[in-house]
Amino acid sequence: MNSGMSLKQAPARIIGWALPYWTRGAAGRETPEELFRVLYFGWLVAFVFKVLGASWDVSWHFRWLRDDLAPPHLLNTVGTVLAVALTIVHWYTGYGVDRTASRLIQWGTGTFLIAIPLDLINHRINGLDITAWSPSHALLFIGTALMIAGVIRGWFVTAPAGRLRTVVLTCLFGFFLENAIFPSQHQEYGVLGLAAWIRGEPDAEPQLLNFAAESLGRPVDLVAIQNFSLPVPDAVYSVYAGVVGMIILVMARIMVGRTGTATMIAIGYLAYRMLIWPLLVAGGFPGSAIPFFLLLAALAVDLAFLVPLPAYVRPLVGTALVTAGVYGGLYLQDLLLEAPPYAPSSWPLAAGLLVAVWLLAEVFTRRYRLRAEDAVAAVH
Repeated sequence: MNSGMSLKQAPARIIGWALPYWTRGAAGRETPEELFRVLYFGWLVAFVFKVLGASWDVSWHFRWLRDDLAPPHLLNTVGTVLAVALTIVHWYTGYGVDRTASRLIQWGTGTFLIAIPLDLINHRINGLDITAWSPSHALLFIGTALMIAGVIRGWFVTAPAGRLRTVVLTCLFGFFLENAIFPSQHQEYGVLGLAAWIRGEPDAEPQLLNFAAESLGRPVDLVAIQNFSLPVPDAVYSVYAGVVGMIILVMARIMVGRTGTATMIAIGYLAYRMLIWPLLVAGGFPGSAIPFFLLLAALAVDLAFLVPLPAYVRPLVGTALVTAGVYGGLYLQDLLLEAPPYAPSSWPLAAGLLVAVWLLAEVFTRRYRLRAEDAVAAVH
């Protein structure tokens, strides 16, 4: 009875606790410690729901045609609703963020919400919800990236020094990495899906295979399944991971400032993928290749920061190490396990782009005081 009464009273108690904080204020106002913890714990919960929903969603759509009310979409929606609520709280009250963080969160949430109806319209016209690299999906990823970037900024400039600051900042960069490289899961699922079809044991339902083939005006043959499973050039996988994935790990190392930061993020991400993979397969969903090469690449990022070099020389040396880690890791993974097609000859392009964005990261983080040594508890 007491437990039941407690549950019934919980909403009133929560509202009673939160209502005094619901006052209009400018971003950067002093934030009570208890409220600060609740806000950022809320963001972590929101991102967990979004990641779980997204992971289930990509596997779901390698088996069945689109369903707007599919369980993965509903799970993702829980995270989105919580993110929208937190965005409104930050915007209205000004608690827990500075002006830049608040704007990033608002722009990210707005972009994500605009992308949802555009994505629905796209799939009403085209039907198939499997191409992770489509423009409407790109808006979803970009919106989420801006949102997470805003939360990272807010935590970086407001969280007090200590172990919790480091752990949460590292976790937030883990969410950032997961969102950024999420489109690559198309190839990671596709390479195993294509192999399953060639073996005569397709993971996808006949309705999905027929639709994919009809959209190309072909029968269900090898060409149709290849276009369905691996629709982008091979170089996309390795160049995207070698530039976008790696610059996120570089930024994490710069802002967190701890030895092994990039490696810990990669280990956390791979541990999650290794956990979710058997759960999905046990539930009857297709499995995917897991990007184990990221571990070698992340080790290369951390190694680059152990070398005592001038700030603007490090990107040159670091790019050589990291590019070797990415392409060497992909070679080993393809040799020992399974890796998506990755175009080994694309390494000069990946290296050229990475050194450019790494140099920009050095300039950007110094100019806007986003390095670990610049961190101060500015708001509370």
